[in-house]
Amino acid sequence: MMKVEDKDGENTTVTNLPEALKQSDYFRNFAHTEQAFKRFDKELQAYWQDLYDKFLNISD
Repeated sequence: MMKVEDKDGENTTVTNLPEALKQSDYFRNFAHTEQAFKRFDKELQAYWQDLYDKFLNISD
C-alpha cells in the first residue's frame, strides 16, 4: 500500500498499482458528449492525468 498526493494536495491510498494505472488511464481520456460538461471534463481530465503520471513514475 502506498499514498500518492494528488494535484489538490489530498492523499490517495493505492493498494493495487496496475489497477490504479488502468483506472486513471480510462478517466484521463473520459469526456461527456454534451458540450455543457466541457469545462468540468477538462478539470477532471487534468486531475486524472496528474495521477496517471504519478502512477507511471512509481511503476518504473
